[in-house]
Amino acid sequence: MSSTKKILLAILIVLIVIQFIQPARNTSGQVLQTDIVKVSNVPQSVQTVLKTACYDCHSNNTRYPWYANVQPMGWLLARHVKEGKAELNFSEFGSYSPRRQANKLRAIENSIKDGTMPLSSYLLLHKDARLTETDKTEIIDWVRRTRDSLTQNE
Repeated sequence: MSSTKKILLAILIVLIVIQFIQPARNTSGQVLQTDIVKVSNVPQSVQTVLKTACYDCHSNNTRYPWYANVQPMGWLLARHVKEGKAELNFSEFGSYSPRRQANKLRAIENSIKDGTMPLSSYLLLHKDARLTETDKTEIIDWVRRTRDSLTQNE
C-alpha cells in the first residue's frame, strides 16, 4: 500500500471515529420566565425575527440543522452557540440587571447597524436569518424604546 493510500485511510478512520464524539445539545424545550419575550414587551414581528435570526445562538433552544450531526461541523456549531450565549442569552435576559439589559440592548442595536449580526458565516446556510431593512428598523426601534424604559426606571 502506497503512503498516499495509508494517509487517506488514516484520515478516513479518524473521520469515522470522531462521529462518535457528539457535543451536548442546547435544547431545553421550554421558554423560561426570564426569557426576553416574558420580561419585555416584544412586538410579535420582532419576536419572529429574533427567533429566526438570533435564538439559535443566543438562547437555550437551538434548532439544529442536519449537518450538526456531522463532525467536526457539530463541534464548530457548539462553539458558536456557547460563545453566543456567553455574550447574550435571550432565555436569561430577565435575570440580567437593568444596567446589563440596557447595555445588551445597545449592543444589539450596534450589531445590527454595523452588520456584524447575524454572523455572515451563519447566513451562508440560514438564508431565512437575513435581516431586511424593515426587520432592522423594527428591531432598532424596539431596542431603543425598551432601553429608554429601562434607563427611566433607574
